[in-house]
Amino acid sequence: MTKKWWQDKVVYQIYPRSFQDSNGDGIGDLRGIISKLDYLQDLGIDAIWLSPVCRSPQDDNGYDISDYQDIDPMFGTLEDMEELIQKAKERNIQIILDLVLNHSSDEHRWFQEAKKSKDNPYHDYYVWRDGVEGVLPNDMKACFGGPAWEWVPELQQYYFHQFSVKQPDLNWENPKVRREIYDMILWWMEKGVGGFRLDVIDQIAKEPDKGITGNGPRLHEFIRELSKETFQKGNLITVGETWGATPERAKLYSNPDGSEFSMVFQFEHVGLDQEEGKEKWDLRPLPFVELKKNLAKWQKELYGCGWNSLFWNNHDLPRIVSRWGNDKEYRAKSAKMLAAVLHGMQGTPYIYQGEELGMTNVVFQDISHYRDIETRNMYKERMEKGYDEKEIMRSIYAKSRDNARTPMQWNEKENAGFTTGTPWIEVNPNYTEINAEKEQKNPDSVYHFYKKLIRLRKENSIFTEGNFELLMENDEQIFAYTRTTEKEKMCVIANFTDQTASCPLLQKWSEKEKLVHNYETEPEEGILRPYETMIYIDR
Repeated sequence: MTKKWWQDKVVYQIYPRSFQDSNGDGIGDLRGIISKLDYLQDLGIDAIWLSPVCRSPQDDNGYDISDYQDIDPMFGTLEDMEELIQKAKERNIQIILDLVLNHSSDEHRWFQEAKKSKDNPYHDYYVWRDGVEGVLPNDMKACFGGPAWEWVPELQQYYFHQFSVKQPDLNWENPKVRREIYDMILWWMEKGVGGFRLDVIDQIAKEPDKGITGNGPRLHEFIRELSKETFQKGNLITVGETWGATPERAKLYSNPDGSEFSMVFQFEHVGLDQEEGKEKWDLRPLPFVELKKNLAKWQKELYGCGWNSLFWNNHDLPRIVSRWGNDKEYRAKSAKMLAAVLHGMQGTPYIYQGEELGMTNVVFQDISHYRDIETRNMYKERMEKGYDEKEIMRSIYAKSRDNARTPMQWNEKENAGFTTGTPWIEVNPNYTEINAEKEQKNPDSVYHFYKKLIRLRKENSIFTEGNFELLMENDEQIFAYTRTTEKEKMCVIANFTDQTASCPLLQKWSEKEKLVHNYETEPEEGILRPYETMIYIDR
């Protein structure tokens, strides 16, 4: 497989609303991001994935776009965006835009036209069904609760929405819709963006009459056409969000021939700590052995014929150090361990803002402090069903998307240096202990550990090219694996628990060159301390 330019790169995800506010209105913005580019350059990242900044009524935090070719005023202007692209490029950082192509906002001009009449040229840009008020076309549910169909009295029709009622699904069967999308993407490519992340892209070939949303029959046909008409005209990083991906599907999505995407986000590993067949709020302890085998499966099956994205966190997921690490006495140790395990694998690592500081989940006292539509809807639904409020809040503390959305913790000043105004969502109170200023000053910090991992990936081709082999696969405490090329072998060893663990592997590897270690002193013979991790290389 010919190496692509982006395969040794590291992407940093920014949730703009929570990153840095430049004008004191309590909401992060593009000028705030521009002001922090030197911080990101110092960390060593190569690309910034921006969560949506296009114009939007913000019903779902920007994932409801009303104009794909403008910037929402809360984030700034199109000129600010052009400046961000340019200033990032000067630091060898690409900008990856987040595009929502499955649905638009109901305030998009296409939908405003579509509602006017069945004969309107834009009507067929969306998915409609004739009907009678109160008699739904079928019993499909929307992801954010309630039915997936909304009645429009003036048309005597229902429109389909997989998410919020304010997010009508686009009709990809209509070639005019596809052409509009391609022209918009080409326009952004001309502006100099370095790539795109495609939101819920595996939903675009839906067939709602058959109850099909993900992985519809024409999905890969649509994606190949999209790629041919747009991405293949540039040298981009493209990543599709595909909740329903299997390794077989991912081989199509990330085929090295570039016919679809560079890579996909698949989410099998992040669903392991929920009760099978239930919602993400129904918690269960992480089945650790299952996690190892799952990650190993993706490493093995895509080797040489596809490409993995590597992530623990994003804007929709809780903070990994609180989720699968230990955010109390071993916060820094476990944050480093989780980083080493992830960055040692083959694929493109994604760092979510604050992950490199070991930022944690937040515990707000009651539901009024939460802003996320999904969290608030779940609370309301479960309270109405008679769930115990303490249990509901326990699920929210563990899994709410707002865990990832509290403001970036820059320093010890008021509001963690995020804003001079009132933040749109409260800052995690632990910002006085956990912040970028402290982390940068401390050479043994989580930040400097991430910085080193990023550098090692660029300096050692084994990170991108080595074959993966899981070791001690049934061990309940240790995550260990090797990466092997013709010339070198690397071994990642990690204790995933807060207890000591017996590790015979250490005897074999302790004489080799050590690339990283999250303890200052050598381990006892054959024993790993809580959350201890190291990466060895045999050249």
